[in-house]
Amino acid sequence: MPRQTSRDLRNESRFEVLHALFELGPSTRQELAKHTGLSTATVATLVAEFLSEGVLRIATVERSTVGRPYERLDIDPDRGRIVGVDVAETYVDATVFDVALGPLGHGEVALDEHENSQAYVVDGIVRAIESAVEASKTGRDSILGVGVSMPGQVRPDAGVSVFAPNWDWHDVRIEELLEERLGIAVYVDNPLKAVALSEMWFGVGRTTDSMVVVNLGTGVGAGIAVEGSLLRGAANNAGEWGHTLLQLDGRQCRCGRLGCVEAYLGVHGLEMSLAEIDPKHPALRQPLQRGFVDAVADGLAAGDPALTELARRTAHYLAAALGDLVNLLNIPTVTLTGWTSAALAEWLIPAVRDELPDHVLPGSLPGLTVEVTYVPGNAVALGMAAFTLEQFLGRLGLASPASTPNARRRLRSPA
Repeated sequence: MPRQTSRDLRNESRFEVLHALFELGPSTRQELAKHTGLSTATVATLVAEFLSEGVLRIATVERSTVGRPYERLDIDPDRGRIVGVDVAETYVDATVFDVALGPLGHGEVALDEHENSQAYVVDGIVRAIESAVEASKTGRDSILGVGVSMPGQVRPDAGVSVFAPNWDWHDVRIEELLEERLGIAVYVDNPLKAVALSEMWFGVGRTTDSMVVVNLGTGVGAGIAVEGSLLRGAANNAGEWGHTLLQLDGRQCRCGRLGCVEAYLGVHGLEMSLAEIDPKHPALRQPLQRGFVDAVADGLAAGDPALTELARRTAHYLAAALGDLVNLLNIPTVTLTGWTSAALAEWLIPAVRDELPDHVLPGSLPGLTVEVTYVPGNAVALGMAAFTLEQFLGRLGLASPASTPNARRRLRSPA
């Protein structure tokens, strides 16, 4: 690890102050110092920088019975607007946020999961963003940046979608394509990093600094934070848990390997499991993935025996795969997110909790929790908005590098 410089430490201190304001709400300088562990003098200097750039504002001036009045500070939501975008194989979900990361407007576009051209996907992203901007009544000149999560392997430092297996994309310069269409600065990243950041800022990260955020949907993966730092890996590929081995010589995975976790816990994996249980089940006639998952949830609520067996098998696979993650990382907190998790969590989580002791080493069991996320709205879009806020602060010279890639570059404004 490179040695930290005084500039690095100053940037991390800025992040701590900003994070504290998201967590605490309007706060005094003394409250921020107590929460972050920074000195009052350091907090006062950093607050002055934020105030000078309009990122913070004085919310109230309060008077005590003795002494000078004191100021309560908060993030100025009207400093500008940020768009967070979740791009998956079946949809694009866009949300406009204020600088305090409060949602203002939403837009969603369905994608044909059998269509994979770059032009088609870019057009869907642009339409979703335009819909969200219109819904939020936002002027384009107030948008500070757009954060776009892309499935598969992404290099944020280069703005490139390195490999999206479901689309057969290789080295697509997605950031440039979007900036040409939007005329707005764009930052791209991977959804696993986005869900981890949203959990760090707005979910269980408020009570623990080490966690795994498991995303279940078309694909499967894990966002990982250790001791308050987002784990990226050398090429931003940390968290590809869906392409670790669950069954030797098992099912074919879309990545080309046999027996991956995703081949059992992704939507296609669930379809294969149900086909093994009841090959003529009506849920298998659903043409789209979301329709299939909704049919499974409805059938479970109605007590369908085939779908009850599907839930049992899926929980068994999930417990075994999570056991490997916990044993490898000794992480105390597992959070489930993603649209499959949202639909099926009430049947999966209790069974996973019951079975996890069979897969986790005894020393890692005390205090281990498995929960569905309570991050509001779309966690991927929220995480991408938080990344984009960090990028904006960097452009102001107020970088907060606790989660952005080491090979960081500032967002460039399109010509």
